[in-house]
Amino acid sequence: MSREADLDNLYGVAITGMACRFPKADNPESFWRNICAGVDCVTRFSDEELLSAGLPPEIVHHPDYVKAGAILDQVSGFDAEFFNLSPAEAELADPQLRIFLECAWEALESAGCDPSDHDGAIGVFAGASLSSYLLYNLYPNLGFTPADSLPALLLNDKDYLATQTAYRFNLTGPAVTVQTACSTSLTAVYLACQSLLNGECDLALAGGVTVRVPQTRGYYYRRGGIASPDGLTRPFDADAQGTVFGNGAGVVVLRRLEDALNAGDRIDAIVLGGALNNDGAMKVGFSAPSVDGQAEVISESINIAGVASEDIGLVEAHGTATPLGDPIELAALNQAFRQTTEKKQFCAIGSVKSN
Repeated sequence: MSREADLDNLYGVAITGMACRFPKADNPESFWRNICAGVDCVTRFSDEELLSAGLPPEIVHHPDYVKAGAILDQVSGFDAEFFNLSPAEAELADPQLRIFLECAWEALESAGCDPSDHDGAIGVFAGASLSSYLLYNLYPNLGFTPADSLPALLLNDKDYLATQTAYRFNLTGPAVTVQTACSTSLTAVYLACQSLLNGECDLALAGGVTVRVPQTRGYYYRRGGIASPDGLTRPFDADAQGTVFGNGAGVVVLRRLEDALNAGDRIDAIVLGGALNNDGAMKVGFSAPSVDGQAEVISESINIAGVASEDIGLVEAHGTATPLGDPIELAALNQAFRQTTEKKQFCAIGSVKSN
């Protein structure tokens, strides 16, 4: 839709800043360039690299072991003093926390917001993956005593991601750690929008982070599973066989649209509406999606946004590139769109997983 039409709805939420860390991209601009150029950002590992990283030969040479991974640069670098961490705390801190703090600060800078003099409460809504740093680095190598465990947990347990961010930046709005598996970051954005519209905060950070360490490792392929057999992800493709698990982080700054317009903020995008549901047990298995559940939440989101299906020109989809997930997602989109239009061939489908 046009910018003018978007701005007629002053009950929306504006995205006024963003930051990210992705394989071969350390900011939104380089990430976008990679997408436009069709860059494959997955790294292929040699046997020597995997063996040097400590993987046993029987794993490296296993015929079902895929030697590919999506890795981040400079995971070990961190300005502890800037983020009010002592050197000892920085050594204990999960790279997921460190990178999320960096992205949160960069997103605030992108939005032109200094939290120390911002007039209003700032909230944080975010999620992270299980801390592999705690399991595979700290516990085996530092010889923890019970007295050491609490400081390590406070800097590694994903339950503390949002509150650690609020503490380091002195943010006084809601600090909610979100955990909904693959939908965590998007759910964090939804909850942040609701908090803004409910008046619980005046500006919000929302996003998520996954950094699995060590990064130099591949994964096992299992026939019928979600993982790709060749390290390539092909969403909505006839040759799609699975996805590749990666590392990354993304944070957006959200503000009520009316407030952003009044402040003269740069507006990158506008959230006109959203919806949240769960498809319960009406599906073939716990990890499988259902058509009806997805269609219902898509329809509700479109209705809340106050737009017509035929006005939507692009859907950035989940796109797992699996023979089960992709057809279900397309069927759900068709079912939802057919409630308001019979038009065809008007909306593009995308998924950045292919990069």
